[in-house]
Amino acid sequence: MEKVQTDYSLYLCTDQGCIGERNFYQVVEHAIQGGCSVVQLREKKCSTREFLQTAKRIKAITKKYNIPLIINDRIDICLAADAEGVHLGLQDMPVAEARRLLGDKKIIGCSAHSLTEACQAKKEGADYLGVGAVFATDTKKDAVTTSLDTLKEICQKINLPVVAIGGVKEDNADLLRDTGIAGIAVISAIMADSEPRKAAERLKRILNSMDL
Repeated sequence: MEKVQTDYSLYLCTDQGCIGERNFYQVVEHAIQGGCSVVQLREKKCSTREFLQTAKRIKAITKKYNIPLIINDRIDICLAADAEGVHLGLQDMPVAEARRLLGDKKIIGCSAHSLTEACQAKKEGADYLGVGAVFATDTKKDAVTTSLDTLKEICQKINLPVVAIGGVKEDNADLLRDTGIAGIAVISAIMADSEPRKAAERLKRILNSMDL
């Protein structure tokens, strides 16, 4: 199986804490129907068995719409659920080790806050970068912020798709215009909205106006 060609424009990071009593799987599917082009499954508070069960159910949804499923942090879950890839933070397994375990066909994304970190991730074999937090975010209160100037510098100097993450919403996404990003990663802007499909559609229109 060849590595999938990926549209990173509207990258959904899941958070079950955002959805209240709504059905998690329906929220994710509606977000995809609205235009989300990648789903990253983030599960910080469940057992490995529960994470795997959730990943397999989400994989069935993403496969239906032919978009990639990225697993946050967990290479074992990525392999067991046959997800398309994994996203690694700076405290997770090094990209080079993850590549050795996953092989060349899986997507590996890596977080970066600076040009130095971005260079290292590319050197080790990352396929894309998640750069931020570009704006203040309630989802991750200890997030390191990255200026728009640094974001633009990374986009200009690192030949990898760059996804801007951290506090990105409808009312500030346009500030990322002309930075060189390949897309935006959103959590609460879609997951917390009572109508995730419409929220995704609105963000997609903004991205289309930015030629993303």
